[in-house]
Parts: sequence; structure tokens; C-alpha cells
Amino acid sequence: MPQYTPPLRDMQFVLHEMLQVADVFQAMPRHADVDVDTINAVLEEAGKFAAQVVAPLNPVGDREGCKLDKETHEVRTPSGFKAAYQQFVEGGWGALSCDPEHGGQGLPIVLNQCLYEMLNSASQAWTMYPGLSHGAYECLHAHGTEEQKALYLPKLTSGEWSGTMCLTEPHCGTDLGLLRTKAEPQPDGSYRLTGQKIFISAGEHDLAENIVHLVLARLPDAPPGSKGISLFVVPKFLPQADSSLGARNGIFCSALEHKMGIHGNATCQIVLEGAHATLVGEPNQGLQAMFVMMNAARLGVGMQSLGLTEVAYQNAVAYAKDRLQMRALSGPKAPDKPADPIIVHPDVRRMLLTARAYAEGGRALAMYSALLLDQAHASEDEDERNEAAELLALLTPIVKAFLTDNGWIATSECLGVFGGHGYIAEWGMEQFVRDARINMIYEGTNTIQALDLLGRKVLGDNGARLKLFGAKVREFVEEEGVNEAMQEFVNPLADLGDKVTKLTTELGFKAFQNRDEVGAAAVDYLRVCGHLVFAYLFAKQARIALDKQEQDAFYRAKLATIRFYFAKLLPETAMLIRRARSGAQPLMAMDEALF
Repeated sequence: MPQYTPPLRDMQFVLHEMLQVADVFQAMPRHADVDVDTINAVLEEAGKFAAQVVAPLNPVGDREGCKLDKETHEVRTPSGFKAAYQQFVEGGWGALSCDPEHGGQGLPIVLNQCLYEMLNSASQAWTMYPGLSHGAYECLHAHGTEEQKALYLPKLTSGEWSGTMCLTEPHCGTDLGLLRTKAEPQPDGSYRLTGQKIFISAGEHDLAENIVHLVLARLPDAPPGSKGISLFVVPKFLPQADSSLGARNGIFCSALEHKMGIHGNATCQIVLEGAHATLVGEPNQGLQAMFVMMNAARLGVGMQSLGLTEVAYQNAVAYAKDRLQMRALSGPKAPDKPADPIIVHPDVRRMLLTARAYAEGGRALAMYSALLLDQAHASEDEDERNEAAELLALLTPIVKAFLTDNGWIATSECLGVFGGHGYIAEWGMEQFVRDARINMIYEGTNTIQALDLLGRKVLGDNGARLKLFGAKVREFVEEEGVNEAMQEFVNPLADLGDKVTKLTTELGFKAFQNRDEVGAAAVDYLRVCGHLVFAYLFAKQARIALDKQEQDAFYRAKLATIRFYFAKLLPETAMLIRRARSGAQPLMAMDEALF
């Protein structure tokens, strides 16, 4: 069975040395008492819960899956899931970053993200149950009525109730403007919903006593397309004024999807048969309200692949140090043994270092993004709030798509370290690969994220957000440009920054003439931007590690990882830029009949 050790040292390095979060929190009254010791204590206890309680359930969930009773429409989760969830609730983990007004602990979001990285390493399928609840909490916290907040937020905060979002229908996925679920107004101001939803993660289960569904539907007089979508809260059991549970609502799980991975999470087909609902936000403005949950989910999906990248790397390293196979090309490294451990072979190291670099780079990006979210919510400085929100808008599709692409690459490479054993279920590596693949698809496929980045976040505002991030890159390059020891990091960073600027301008001109040029270049463009962000964050880490490399082997390992990234992974951008420039013609030239 795979093992997992929480990467507390690297988390502390990113939080305290690169981001200096405790100093940032000092300027936020609601977080001013969150110091280094508090952060480390929370991380340590979170790591224990993830490693000791949740991680042993991951292979169990994969083997057993979820079971649906078609007569009662109830779903039974795998052995141990419910008990672990109860410990999660009793430990107050769901309340970590929630508003104290609703029973939360009010800690920074960046700490919550660290918790979820560790939980996802332990078991992505289990973690999706509380993870979706947090998104539902955020949506209702931002757009719910006072009555809805009072009724639902304390229970979602505690974890006694869980949450979902119900968007997709059998005939429409990303194009939500096509959805058909109907919402009929009632005399008392409520609504009755009728329709069908599919691919609803955690849509039915036995972990919590109630499930709060956020459902997109159409009012009778709604305009066509995405401008005619409203958002509703639809509980599994109708809550009474005192939060006790009343009658069963008309929303049911009709079937469970049989999936490639994440077997321990119930991915449901949901039927609404006159389900009682209340409106969230304004009529026909449902997408704006749901985007709070969707953006939270996109950051959360990035954390899922980051968690898988880390745990796959850890197990691949342990195997590579133990597995004996052949001799090193440069001569025996373990002459007392019949063969050398495979970690001596260059290509095994390439596979391991690819996963390690993507884990450490992903962690830095995820925590940087979470800190921006904290600043956007809690800073007293309006300019700082606005800048953080703009940077986060730019980075959100990169977090989702770049980290999940990298997670697929890294888990596949780590499986390869095991050779044939990686393909065998008992080692657990093939489960990481299967679980990682969904992260590139749901919450908006990575192609959709790429279109969002290039079309909306960059070209849509004439590059304003990109320039904002570029200014931070230039400032760092100018500060370190005279430091000889930093040239190996600063020079490629500056070069890539210039190339991204030129590529963006070129694609903008092409898009004016033919919008297909955006679709043709977007995926490659996002990956180039992902590398730009990684190169910036890695260069900042290198600056710290250079000064401390003689003190601690941690810093020497950090520098070795960063040098590998700049030498072996960053050069991918040359191919990506050339491919993005090749345009739409090679893709669109063939007649459809010839496919």
C-alpha cells in the first residue's frame, strides 16, 4: 500500500521564507494574530489527520467504490469513509477558514489550501466530499439571503451538512446556456425544480445528515442562453427554522457513474421531481453567483493534482532507492549488492525530478494564489485588494490547467519508475494515474481554462492583468540582475517574459482577423504562461536557497530541483511558442468529410 508523509518542511519554506505570510497577515486585522507558531501547529495536526486517518482509506475506496440502493436512492460510501468524515467534523477541519459569524475558525485561506493539499495526497476521492461543501459555503456566503445564510452556513461550516453544485445535464456540459432544468415559481416565493443532472460529484452519500445542492435552472420567462440561468438551493431534506430536518425533498440519485478513477466518490445522476427550492441571488443571474463556487472549485482541482503529484513522487522515490536493477553506466554504485538501485540511472532521475519539480512548483503557485485570495478578502488597503483580485483572476485558469496537466505527467512518470510493477494495482501507482486524469476534465476542461486565460483574462482586458504580473517579474529581474549567482535563473526568466509579451501581441493581432486563432493557440499559450509563473516563483526560491545552502541539505536539494527545472522542463516553452504561432490553418484546413 502506498505511504504518505506530509511535506511540512517545504510548506513551511514556501509560507515563511518565500511568501512571509505571517508578516502579510499582520496588516490584516482579522488575521493579525496568526503567527508562525500557529501556522506550523495547524499544519502539523492537519498532516497527522491526512496521513493517519485518511490515507489508509485510499486503496479501500478504489476497491470498494460506492453502492446505490435503487429503491431508497441512498448511497453507501466505502468502508471507513463515514468514520473518517466524523473525525473531520469533530476536529473542526471543515471550519478552518470559515467566517466566525457562522461557527468558523476564521483562519487564512492559505492554511485551508495546505490542509487540502495533504488531504488530496491522502485520498482525492474522500476529500471531494468536504471539498465541495466548502465551495457551496463560499457561494452562499457571497450571494445567499440572510435567511439562507442563517439556515445553511453554520451546518456547512461544521460539516454536519455537505454541499454540491449541480450544473451538467446529459445534453450539455460546458455550454450551460443549453440547460433545460425548469424552475416553477410558487405562491409562497419558493420554486419547484424539475429536470436531470449528471456527473454530480458527492451528489448522494451517507457521510452527512443532509446534502445542500446548488442547482442551475431556468425560470418560465427566462431569456435563452446563459443569460437566462438562475441559481437555487435545493436541500436533500427540508430544514426547519431550528435547523432540524423535515421531509425528504424531491431530489434523488437515480444512478452512479462507473468511472475510470475516483471510485470512492459518488458521481451521481440526479433527478429533480418538483424539488422544493429557494432562489440564490437575482433571477437570471445564476452564473455570476455560481462562479464563486466554480472558481473555488478550479483552485481546488489544482490542489487535487498537486496532492497526487506529491504522493506519487514520494512512493516512486522510495521504490527507486530500494529496487535493484542493472549497474550504473559509469560503474557500480553499490558494489556490495548484485545490482545498483535504479535511482542511479539518469532517466529514472529525470522521471523523479520531473514529479518533484512539478510538486514544488505547484505548491508555490497554489500557496501564492491562496495568499492573493486572502489579500483580496481581508486586506484593509483597497488598492491591494484590487490588485490581488486581478492577479488571482489571471492565475486561476493556470492553477487549474497547468497543475492538472503536470499532475497527469508526474503520476505517469512515477508509475514508470516502478516499471511493470507500476501497472499492478497492489502498488497503488496506477490508481494515482487514473484519479489524476479526471482533474484535466471537470470544473471546465483544460481547453476551456486556456480559452478563458487567453480570450478573457489576457486579450479581453488588452493585457492589463498580464502586465500586472509582468511588472512583478521585471521588478525581480531588475533587483537580481546584478547578482552573478542568480544569472542562471534570472536570464531565462527575463527571456521568457519578453517572449510571452511578443507572443501575446502577435496572437492579439491574429485574433482580430480570425477568432479561431485564439482556439488554436490557447492550450499552448496557457502552458507557456504556466512556465513563466513557475520560473518566477522558482527564481524567488533560488534566491533564498543560495544564501542558506551551506546551512541545511534542504536548501541544496531545493537548488538542485530548481536547476533541473530550468535545464530540463522550462525549455518546453520553445516548442510551445512555435506551435502557438503555427496558427489555426493546420487544424482547420481539412474538410470535415475527410476525418
